Amino acid sequence: MPRPPETRSQSLPEAADPNGIVNGALVLEAVGLSRSFGPIEVLSDVSIAVRAGEVHAIIGENGAGKSTLMKIMSGHLAPTRGWLKIDGARIDLKGPVDAERRGIVLVHQEIMLAPDLTIAENMFLGREMRRGALVNDREMNRRAEKAMRAFGVEAPVNVPVQRLSIAQRQLAQIARALAVPHRIAIFDEPTASLTPVETTALLRLIRELRAKGVGVLYISHRLEEVKSVADTVTVLRDGKRVATRPASELEPLDMARLMVGRDLLALYPPRAPAPTGEPTFEVSHFAAAGFDQDASFSVRPGEILGFSGLVGAGRTELFEALFGLRKGGGKIRLNGEAQQWRDARAGMRAGAVYLTEDRKSKGLLLEETIATNLTLASLDEFQRGPLIDRAKESRALDAAIQRFDIRVGDKNLLAGQMSGGNQQKLLLAKMMQLNPRVVVIDEPTRGIDIGAKQQIYRFIVALAAEGRSVIVISSEMAELIGICHRIIVMRNGRIVGEVAGEAMNEHAIVVLATGVSASAQGARS
Repeated sequence: MPRPPETRSQSLPEAADPNGIVNGALVLEAVGLSRSFGPIEVLSDVSIAVRAGEVHAIIGENGAGKSTLMKIMSGHLAPTRGWLKIDGARIDLKGPVDAERRGIVLVHQEIMLAPDLTIAENMFLGREMRRGALVNDREMNRRAEKAMRAFGVEAPVNVPVQRLSIAQRQLAQIARALAVPHRIAIFDEPTASLTPVETTALLRLIRELRAKGVGVLYISHRLEEVKSVADTVTVLRDGKRVATRPASELEPLDMARLMVGRDLLALYPPRAPAPTGEPTFEVSHFAAAGFDQDASFSVRPGEILGFSGLVGAGRTELFEALFGLRKGGGKIRLNGEAQQWRDARAGMRAGAVYLTEDRKSKGLLLEETIATNLTLASLDEFQRGPLIDRAKESRALDAAIQRFDIRVGDKNLLAGQMSGGNQQKLLLAKMMQLNPRVVVIDEPTRGIDIGAKQQIYRFIVALAAEGRSVIVISSEMAELIGICHRIIVMRNGRIVGEVAGEAMNEHAIVVLATGVSASAQGARS
């Protein structure tokens, strides 16, 4: 089959599976879609199509227009220009309920669950199962448990969602969307918060959807998984479609090149030799409330220490307890001095900072300006009497924009108006205003495109090169292997091992994270 032309016209490319076989009938088409927010056009003349039994991936840098396109195709936004077709007939979606009625479901990038309701209650919200006049909670819980087990997760389906991890919430959100009868399933960064094990389960589920004739639109920054699951790949850049090709013709490096419009050098910067000095940060027999952790570890100046593990392993909970964000107990020493941090500000004063995995809800004030967010943690440095020294704040913002390459056309933007990559850079810049000696970064590249990832990795390595002790918590084993000197692995709330040097590989980490011995894994393969 000839390669579709790489044009920006409204012609729709023919979709193909990895073997070059044309897929089923066209189900959903976007024709010349454009979308403007005020004077800014974020999507321009984009045409794509998805067929029954096809996985069509949409990739691009942050701000390329991917989520806007998906929101239009699922009825959450109306296009400024262009239109949609279902089964060849032009339609005007009146909203997401109308889209669901027509068989189009969207798994949002943001968590859209009611935090006070349980997984089961969220999953059946608005379509509760009944037994006579009463809600059948037992049956809803049973079905919710079954849906979560499809991802290999034993999640408590009868506790409020707000008490679950980010990954468990995301899996619950996927299960809820797929509980609606659907012909088209749209996934917007569904694996951003998942570990490789949960990701594998989700990709298996997507292949099952394809086999049933469901058309799938799939957005992800993880190009290896795009390669593994997609039949067709469309690339957006600056709001425009620049290419649509069969996935079989593209390697991840080709995708990255099309996304950023330039060749990418090595994704991970050179790693300095492992430092051998005395530890800066030492933790002994520490545990978060509700976890039998008994965690002990240390990190040296100039060292990057990784923490790996599956969903529910307790990585985030351990560090939230260390920084006083949840109850916990144990011994902490910083620069040889005993510490006890009742809250995160106490850790900041001592010279240690924690960058949360949830930058949108816990790390930044999305309705405030970039400058306000930048100086919030170090506000004392910008006070002039009872007022804020706006000139000093402006100079600090200029310096942060330059140092961390925060790309904004208007410095008066709200934090929520920036892309995920720029939000992460802002969070890093905010914490570096404190000039800490210990930096803990939880999920540093979640929901970030490959170009921004490359920058974040270089920033992390640069922090270590300045003599800071850096701890990186990540669900992406490849990035831990790429930038860390050592990796500690957690399972079921406890540290179960450490890998370093030549032993740092995905197989060794998975063996520790799952508790399955190498011989048992070999027997299964």
